[in-house]
Amino acid sequence: MQVKRALLKLSGEALAGPNGSGLHGETLTAVAADIAEANRLGFEIAIVVGGGNFFRGVQGLSRGLTRNAGDSIGMLGTVMNALALEHAIEAAGIPARAMSAIAMPALCESYARRRAIDHLGNGKVVVLGGGTGNPWFTTDTGAALRAAELECDVLLKGTNVDGVYDSDPRANPQAIRFDRLTHAEAIARDLKVMDTAAFALARDSGLSILVFSLHKPGAICAALRGEGAFTLVAPQ
Repeated sequence: MQVKRALLKLSGEALAGPNGSGLHGETLTAVAADIAEANRLGFEIAIVVGGGNFFRGVQGLSRGLTRNAGDSIGMLGTVMNALALEHAIEAAGIPARAMSAIAMPALCESYARRRAIDHLGNGKVVVLGGGTGNPWFTTDTGAALRAAELECDVLLKGTNVDGVYDSDPRANPQAIRFDRLTHAEAIARDLKVMDTAAFALARDSGLSILVFSLHKPGAICAALRGEGAFTLVAPQ
């Protein structure tokens, strides 16, 4: 698979490091350095980041909030992470632009497809916050949407494990790992690495998803080169 432009989906928890919540400076710096190196290698990188290290929309249901209100708070968390990544990537020596699906002109650019493509073509890393700008949609679905809009060659999903398993390998030592799946198989098996809407959108747009562990040094660059352990979820 030839990759020029990729969208990287990062969970908010991936930036929390051992703290489990908030931002962990060393982890943020390491992730930004890997992204910066991928840019130096010639890859065009867009990033969709979650906000679970600050707040998950569904958590609001147990706190007296409606799903709409909870998701709105969660979207603000994704913008905080996008701003943090923007500054960390620039500190690593690569220009970056945070863009939000929710207009926040005092903080960052509003997301516009053509503007994002221009940034990518000019060598900038684009960090996308605000999800889709709507409640009820996960950032996984937002990542599949943006990857399709920005005509990316692949969607990279960085996780805590080295691919897709039929159950959680951290809880089940007998879990079976897949090297390759189709979107239809992932949906039929109800695999939880991404939500069904994200798999369906990727399937309909012909977008391949590469699932890999984010925790090894240089993991992002290795995934872009098709190296290391990963699971490929492809249309066929």
